[in-house]
Amino acid sequence: MMRLLLTAAAALAIAACGASTSNDEAQAAKPAAQAQAKPAQKTVFDDQLKALQKAKDVQKTVDDAAKARDKAIEDGGG
Repeated sequence: MMRLLLTAAAALAIAACGASTSNDEAQAAKPAAQAQAKPAQKTVFDDQLKALQKAKDVQKTVDDAAKARDKAIEDGGG
């Protein structure tokens, strides 16, 4: 049991000492990874996501109309 704990601790210590990239290198690698990104593929959820977005757009329209109606009531003294 003690040997297992020591082995695990040694493995963690070695892993912690691994090479790390500098921030500049990480930023340089980022655009290359973005360039290789594939376009989104069609999934079974696309129709549901479109319906959800449409519902959100309709709700925004309703909210805007309610806000305009409330402002008109306030301006009218009611």
